Amino acid sequence: MSINYMWITISEQKIEYGIFNEITQEEIAENEIIHKENNLETEEVIEEQTEENIEVIKEVTEEIKQIGIIKFPIFNLVAPVAEGTTEEIMNRYVGHFENTSLWDGNIGLAAHNRGYPVNYFANIKDLQIGDEIIYEVEEKTRTYLVNEITIIEDTDWSYLQETNDNRITLITCVENEPSYRRCIQGIEKK
Repeated sequence: MSINYMWITISEQKIEYGIFNEITQEEIAENEIIHKENNLETEEVIEEQTEENIEVIKEVTEEIKQIGIIKFPIFNLVAPVAEGTTEEIMNRYVGHFENTSLWDGNIGLAAHNRGYPVNYFANIKDLQIGDEIIYEVEEKTRTYLVNEITIIEDTDWSYLQETNDNRITLITCVENEPSYRRCIQGIEKK
């Protein structure tokens, strides 16, 4: 968290410095008069803005927490999983569809496969029937075997419905087909 705070503070100082170079002495004098008339001390304004920035940073960093991991042994890949599928989450994690189970039943996960800061699902198009997917959450581990590979429309949410069996559903974009999604399901290995 302190790294984000330092970056924002440094960034703001650079912006203020750049603007300061363009301000004339006359404008500086006018600003000083305005500050004195309004009883505003520069330090108070800066302190207030800094406290606001800290609160915003706290809110953002507290919202995103890793809830588990997913492993693809065939690719030697381990990826962190976080709750939600917002752009912010999927730029750093595999996202968990909030309306699906975390453990029992159908677990729905999504991730990017290319063109983003992290592309954890870049190779899932190469998964084959019978390949293992390992999911860990809350100190529990479950292994799944891929049993279905299909392409669905981007509006088809039927693969994320509740199920009586334990399964995992992975969804990602299809290359150069914005209206479609690659959907891979695995059932619990017994």
